[in-house]
Amino acid sequence: MSKVTVAESAGFCFGVDRAVKMVYSELEKNTKVATLGPIIHNQDVVNDMKAKGARIIDSVDELEDDETVVIRSHGVGREIYEKIAAKGNRMLDATCPFVSRIHKIAAEKTKQGYYVLIAGDASHPEVQGIVGHCDENCLVFKDDFELKDFFEKKFKNLKKKLAIVAQTTYNIVVWDDCLNVIPKDDPDIEISDTICNATDTRQSDAAELAKASDIMLVVGGRHSSNTVKLYEVCSRYCKTYHIENSDELRSLKIPVAEKIGITAGASTPAYIIKEVQTTMAENGIITAAQDEEIDFAEALDQSFKKIHTGEKVKGTVVSVDNAEITVDLGTKHTGYVKLEDLTDDPSKKPEDIAKVGDEIELIVIKVNDAEGTAQLSKRKVDEQAGYDVVVKAQQEGTVLEGVVQHIVNKGVTLNYLGVRIFIPASQTGLPRGAELDELLKKKVEFTIIEVTEGKKRAVGSIKAVQNAKKAEAQAKFWDAANVGDVYVGKVKSLTSFGAFVDLGGIDGMVHISELSWKRIKHPSEVVAVGDTLEVYIKDLSREDNRISLGFKKAEDNPWEIFNANYNVGDVVKATIVSITSFGAFAKIIDGIDGLIHISQIADKKVENVKDLLTVGEEVDVKIIDIDADSHRISISMRALIEDAEEAADEDAVEEEAVAEEVIAEETAVEEDAE
Repeated sequence: MSKVTVAESAGFCFGVDRAVKMVYSELEKNTKVATLGPIIHNQDVVNDMKAKGARIIDSVDELEDDETVVIRSHGVGREIYEKIAAKGNRMLDATCPFVSRIHKIAAEKTKQGYYVLIAGDASHPEVQGIVGHCDENCLVFKDDFELKDFFEKKFKNLKKKLAIVAQTTYNIVVWDDCLNVIPKDDPDIEISDTICNATDTRQSDAAELAKASDIMLVVGGRHSSNTVKLYEVCSRYCKTYHIENSDELRSLKIPVAEKIGITAGASTPAYIIKEVQTTMAENGIITAAQDEEIDFAEALDQSFKKIHTGEKVKGTVVSVDNAEITVDLGTKHTGYVKLEDLTDDPSKKPEDIAKVGDEIELIVIKVNDAEGTAQLSKRKVDEQAGYDVVVKAQQEGTVLEGVVQHIVNKGVTLNYLGVRIFIPASQTGLPRGAELDELLKKKVEFTIIEVTEGKKRAVGSIKAVQNAKKAEAQAKFWDAANVGDVYVGKVKSLTSFGAFVDLGGIDGMVHISELSWKRIKHPSEVVAVGDTLEVYIKDLSREDNRISLGFKKAEDNPWEIFNANYNVGDVVKATIVSITSFGAFAKIIDGIDGLIHISQIADKKVENVKDLLTVGEEVDVKIIDIDADSHRISISMRALIEDAEEAADEDAVEEEAVAEEVIAEETAVEEDAE
């Protein structure tokens, strides 16, 4: 007996499933439907659609007036949309969202003047659709060899920026090879990773399964690009067979193998995969995803088992879409779980909660034996399990975590494992008067302070967690803190007398006088709320819970800088910063002003300082006195005038002496001549 394992990601992808459901939905309404090309690369499904009234057309010209045309998940070029609009028929666009994203990239980059390179099969409808959004300003390459040829022969002469995309079902192994060919760090080349996540996952899962198997069966249409690529991927690791359905399996002579793996393309419905498994069983191959063997007689009995409303059952997820998941209950019923019965978290989608192959516990909500369906709820199961966790959390004081979902009257709510948690405004930890919207969609920590058993609801507190953390941080701080210790903290708030800094659960204050060596009127001149500061402890008192912080650094003291670089007698440039009745103050360097006394402004009596000086004016001054202890500096403009006059007098005396010397020399020469 062989062990048979089905890849978790085998079968319908989101885009194909969406397109198929769209067509069937219209057919159920008796709408006349025409699909532009086969809606899916699976002849069994296509034949069923045709039997129900759908027509397959090759061009828009074939449309009848009263038909609704469906664009398949591969998408089409811009020209096709224009033709449909001109013809006036109703259109349903089932283009896969991942393909639509490539269309958008191609159109935008073409408009911006880029040349578009498309990795894929030029004959594939999806690639043809992408080309239709590039205005012929593109090139399709099938592998790294063709891409390398482009860069060697055409890229230099192209003189355009490049945008590179890939068909959603492109082989991820070949794509990696292509990435190695593209010039690195070229600002004129933009690469978009457009291979569908589902394709990537399906190929990766198939590769891993093939590595662990002796034989692989790849189920899907022969014209399905992604199925062919699955075959190529699996063939690298073991003997692989490509079949379209279970009928082909009957004539296939599979050699004896211990481990057989099955995967399926995105266009292969779950029932065809099941038929393949059933056919293998009929031929003596026992299919099992686990090590134990299946008793088919027991399985047959199980399929006729009745299920009842309120019963807890187990099911295996067989498909996931945007609105619901479908599960196999092992009975004659097909189980459906709508999104609202999966979770009450509006931020989540079905794919966030379950994936194909998952076994989940469910509560039966409604059974329809006539139609063979059952409506199920995972949320009710989660609510009970979550409620038990919440009750235990209250008893043990456990800190829980969740995302605030709604702002309600006098508080906020969130969901924890299916249990609605209400947090009153007084327990949110926000300051009084703060807007509760600050917490919306934020992840918070909370404890349970009250549980309502009948309604399975609870009351929580964010504030209790914050207080506990604050107390812990304070205790830790006081155990280790010493005067002189350096901390990095964030400015929490400002007042007229200083800034409060969060040191990590405990606040300290930097007095306004400690914020700057310059005189400032308000802390906001130096810091803002949210700024990160490096501070040191100047003083602390545990009894008063008071921490005084310093921020100014000795090396930044302007007096230290001044004393190291300036002396009495130096001539410097200074900027007038203020004018008084007795003189003017002028800035020599940041934080250091000198006084030009009224008597030191000019070499004559000055009645009004403003007649000679204005604020902002730059003047040359001489340092005439420095009182370092009192931090006072006297500077003078008059001293420079006097220095200049003295220098002029000295020059005049020197010139007179030189003149007398010249006259004396000339007289001596004349006397010698006589």
